[in-house]
Amino acid sequence: MDNELLKIAIAEPSVIIRSGITVALRRIPDYRIQPFEIVSNESLNTYLRLHKPDVLIINPSFWGHYDIAKLKTETQNPALHCMALLYSAIDESLLKGYADTISIYDSVELLKEKLDKLTKSSLDEISDENNALSIREKESVICVVNGLTNKEIAQELFLSAHTVISHRRNIAKKLEIHSTAGLTIYAIVNKLVEIDEIKKNLLF
Repeated sequence: MDNELLKIAIAEPSVIIRSGITVALRRIPDYRIQPFEIVSNESLNTYLRLHKPDVLIINPSFWGHYDIAKLKTETQNPALHCMALLYSAIDESLLKGYADTISIYDSVELLKEKLDKLTKSSLDEISDENNALSIREKESVICVVNGLTNKEIAQELFLSAHTVISHRRNIAKKLEIHSTAGLTIYAIVNKLVEIDEIKKNLLF
């Protein structure tokens, strides 16, 4: 990131959660982050229009269910990266348009990884093959490669078991890969996981 200033807006009704995310963001190494806490629907639209933040972290079930594409258009901020803030199970359909998700249980290290992905996607085009999968499908691939069951994947990603099964069916159809071994190779080649991480998991 070369310490370029990153403006991040946090829209969340709970002051405890909102302030906690602000503290966590300021602890992320290699970034200069300017967080701004948003407490109302009106201040959200005004801030996005006037200040054009790089990232919006927002609770998708607060202030109604946002149409992210419409929000970007209305606030004239088409390059805005929106991240859904999750701390309970949520209907997958509400996550349409979000670049990624974060959980209140994410570590500072994981937050950095997710910001790295967002900032990298602004500079580079990911390969066409990798783009074939949605963000949630990629996360599901990573979980499968790491040996998680459907139930464990559902818990890890705050999804229903039905949604996980649907993701796995879509992944197999899109990639024409029907084995964990095949998905592991795909994940390594497309840099979804590191080969050292796979080797470490095999030792347990």
